[in-house]
Amino acid sequence: MGKKQESLGSQWKSWLDESAPRLLAYARSRCNNAQEAEDLLQDALIKLWAYQEEREHLPPDLPLAFSVMRYLGLDHGRRKGRRQKRDQKIIQFQKDEDSWLDPTMEDSEEADILRKEVNSLPDKLREVINLKIWGGLTFAEIGKLLSISNNTAASRYRYALEQLQKKLKHLKNTNHG
Repeated sequence: MGKKQESLGSQWKSWLDESAPRLLAYARSRCNNAQEAEDLLQDALIKLWAYQEEREHLPPDLPLAFSVMRYLGLDHGRRKGRRQKRDQKIIQFQKDEDSWLDPTMEDSEEADILRKEVNSLPDKLREVINLKIWGGLTFAEIGKLLSISNNTAASRYRYALEQLQKKLKHLKNTNHG
């Protein structure tokens, strides 16, 4: 293996060490379980490698990686939705099954409650929360990724936090009197 290949491998390893946890957290927000999230991340990395051919396969910018994950996640969701409709026609008793929660992802009851509340947010707000908190993107990067202004991204983030705060405060008051 040549020095250029070793250097490229080292650059990708560093990039993955830094970016993979963020990307996996984002993938988990878009998928029902850890295995689907890992598959989504792997598919995105393969796509990113191909996209980077023009740049001599250098590691991509993080916003590009999130963008690829987002579009692959949307495609995955569409395919999964069609598959679920077919399955529901065949197996009627699955209607009421809660398959969105994977108990292996987090053990605490608080994490489950928070995940439920984040998942109950409208898509536009949930996506900004996930990109900002778990993705570590700036509002400028989020705006570019979602094709919205920086101010709109910041507003959605602020509004989502307000909604979560109200919901969690209500739950706290209900549970603790």
